[in-house]
Amino acid sequence: MTPPDASSRKSGSGLDPNVAAALAYSCGPITGALFLMVEKNDRFVRFHAAQSLVTFGGIALLQVVMRSLPVLHWFAGGPLLFATAVLWVVLIVKAFRGERYKVPFVGDFVERQVSPPAR
Repeated sequence: MTPPDASSRKSGSGLDPNVAAALAYSCGPITGALFLMVEKNDRFVRFHAAQSLVTFGGIALLQVVMRSLPVLHWFAGGPLLFATAVLWVVLIVKAFRGERYKVPFVGDFVERQVSPPAR
């Protein structure tokens, strides 16, 4: 499923929205923040950029906390790394296909942040 008239529009970066959204996940919170700054109008790209920033930024913070607790890191570090890699691939593929996939808990929060306020 692609976004409406995706072939005829470009994002603020000059890329097709599905490509820009997928690239927003490419380097986690770094590209998420970059695409969030560059894209001002396309809500699809902004949603995926913000979701990348919040999701992978949160995972990075969790990794820092876990490293200070060696036993927890020893048990949960590998599974968290594997789950993060799987999530990363899934999000890139979903964004490239034009799907607005929401990560549980994060997706609803992000959607409220990128949606215009109700009047």
